[in-house]
Amino acid sequence: MKINHSEIVISAVRPEQYPEGGLPEFALAGRSNVGKSSFINKMLGRKGLARISSKPGKTQTLNFYDLDQKLMFVDVPGYGFAKVSKKEREAWGKMIETYLTDREPLKAVVQIVDLRHPPSKDDIMMYDFLKHYEIPVILIATKADKIPKGKWQKHMKIVYSALQVEEGDKVVLFSSETGLGKEEAWAAIESFM
Repeated sequence: MKINHSEIVISAVRPEQYPEGGLPEFALAGRSNVGKSSFINKMLGRKGLARISSKPGKTQTLNFYDLDQKLMFVDVPGYGFAKVSKKEREAWGKMIETYLTDREPLKAVVQIVDLRHPPSKDDIMMYDFLKHYEIPVILIATKADKIPKGKWQKHMKIVYSALQVEEGDKVVLFSSETGLGKEEAWAAIESFM
């Protein structure tokens, strides 16, 4: 899929702020610092649309990106080690849960995991949550460029095993640096539209 125009429409925290129009939405979930912004920028061929932060936990709202008026990417706050208060984390959790379980235009969640490390407890919890609520999921195993090609399969096996990936769920090997997996990721997203 070629996207010519992409822009952030709104940063929302409550359902009444969500954009109307019913475009198919794809939520991007992953732990803090996993590379969601880099994924967005690579997929859209834009350098700085999604701001990349060296400080984990920067995204604190649901950021809706309109892509050619065809679909929306929704960047949700990263889970995991963000240095925020427990109260703030609980508020984010509630906001994300409300969006994921109640949002009509949501077609699938693109869950991003770091191929270099075994999926974290939070990664496993997120995958289990999506399965429990029967929310379609596309898994993106990113940072493939940081691992020698000969070890990709070994690391992919760890991802499959730790998450207990269900049959039919797509797992895409990806690199924001090289563009590896970009076409495959778009194909997976388009299959839900």
